[in-house]
Amino acid sequence: MIAASLPHRLDRIVNIQASPDTVFGFFTDVGRWARWWGAGSTIDPRPGGRVLIRYPDGTEVVGEVVELTAPERLVFTYGFASGAPIPPGSSRVAIRLEKHGPGTRLHLSHEFDDAGVRDEHVQGWRYQLALFSNVVSDEVNAGAEGLIDRWFDAWAEPDSNRRAELIAAVAESDVRFRDRYGLTEGAADLIPHIAAAQRFMPGIRLKRRGEVRHCQGTVLADWVAVNAEGQERGSGTNVFVLAANGRITSVTGFWAPPKPASRT
Repeated sequence: MIAASLPHRLDRIVNIQASPDTVFGFFTDVGRWARWWGAGSTIDPRPGGRVLIRYPDGTEVVGEVVELTAPERLVFTYGFASGAPIPPGSSRVAIRLEKHGPGTRLHLSHEFDDAGVRDEHVQGWRYQLALFSNVVSDEVNAGAEGLIDRWFDAWAEPDSNRRAELIAAVAESDVRFRDRYGLTEGAADLIPHIAAAQRFMPGIRLKRRGEVRHCQGTVLADWVAVNAEGQERGSGTNVFVLAANGRITSVTGFWAPPKPASRT
């Protein structure tokens, strides 16, 4: 049973690039809950339901769901199974979600009966909410590699109508593109820019090289530019920013320095 008075509170607010419904799903699905906290963690998503957090080092936190209002609010008690530094039932975590632009603003409050214990959890919640944002965005952007491959395919498409369809399938209409040779605002500006790139660099095609690297809606993708014979003519890295719906909102391209000529 939770303590009657919890005078010391830790508050934290973070923005997550996913809809409130998607974010809330991590509070009601055991598999998602475990992806956040660690293997073996469980939640029974109903008032009075058991909460178990099993950290990767084996430390266990136990609690009980106090309130669950989809897709807005989760409240649960939080205490260490060992009894220290927080006995079971002697602190309370409240998480509130609100729509924020295309994504979600998460408000967290953790109430304690001891100020020192509260202060010990400040960095812990910074870390745990960063983990949470990543596991949510990893799910939203699970198809990032295919999305980026289709983006590169659009740059090799000679037909303007088909090119527009390919861009529309992966990017927002106001997508922004920047690199050493381009600065466009919106798909209508980008489509003819790609046509110009094809005219001035005939036969060149960009292909993704290696796996993408993703963090909270920002994706790095290395690429190589090859000619019709498959010979490398350049390389670089693109930085993709993805929206809460998983679509591309901006791309910044970086060309790698040219390789020095070999000496004979």
